[in-house]
Amino acid sequence: MKWRNRWLKREREELLNRRKDRDLTKTVEEVFDYITLGHLYRLETRGVLWEIKGVVSSGKEARIYWAKSRKGEDLAVKIYLSFTAEFRKSIRKYIEGDPRFENVSKNDFRKLIYEWTRKEFRNLKRLREAGVRVPNPIAFQGNILVMEFLGEKGYRAPLLVEVVDDLDFDDLLSIWNDIKAQLKKMICDAGLIHSDLSEYNIMLWKDRPWIIDVAQAVHINHPSSRDFLERDLRNLNYFFGKRLDIHKDIELLRGDVLECLRKKDHNL
Repeated sequence: MKWRNRWLKREREELLNRRKDRDLTKTVEEVFDYITLGHLYRLETRGVLWEIKGVVSSGKEARIYWAKSRKGEDLAVKIYLSFTAEFRKSIRKYIEGDPRFENVSKNDFRKLIYEWTRKEFRNLKRLREAGVRVPNPIAFQGNILVMEFLGEKGYRAPLLVEVVDDLDFDDLLSIWNDIKAQLKKMICDAGLIHSDLSEYNIMLWKDRPWIIDVAQAVHINHPSSRDFLERDLRNLNYFFGKRLDIHKDIELLRGDVLECLRKKDHNL
């Protein structure tokens, strides 16, 4: 696809212009507290991590680093910013009703983040086993998740929203058809609903879409699962519908996944 070279050029320019010293200072102050450093040390002693290269993505909830394993493999290290009160508020709707969090005190936010990290690891594993294209989960420790790095030579793969203007009609149609298949596998085979699926949580790597950021994914029996599903469908319809005629596709997709949900409800 032609968009790859344009994306890599923009990414290299951005990295060259980044003020690394300032980034490092912020990292030490905001992410690498002594407890997080302890978790990183444990991952090193377990043989999971060897070297952290630098930040590749930074957000309100977490930062993602490019890292290396002892064998020289590229890794993505996601470190949750466990001190943010805003994050605590935002994840509540995904936790309430989830039996995995019943014994976690809402006031023990660090433990809550640890469980959130474990949840993302388990969701990734479950999705991979169902054939959904997500990063391969490798390990987790505390508020740190280690997984497959989507990208090359430290340059992360682009989000769909970042390269959509470089895609031609056939590329976008192929991506849409792929996403439909991935969504069906996610719901019908893995029994999970992403709950935040959009152009911001789809990466393009090796000319195919990959679904990312699945910590908030809920089981289909979650009390708000249908609402989250409808939100995912609205997001996809809004983004792709501006560029493709997908009205019938959306209705067929909704019917297919709702039929899966009805069959699973019947078998409970």
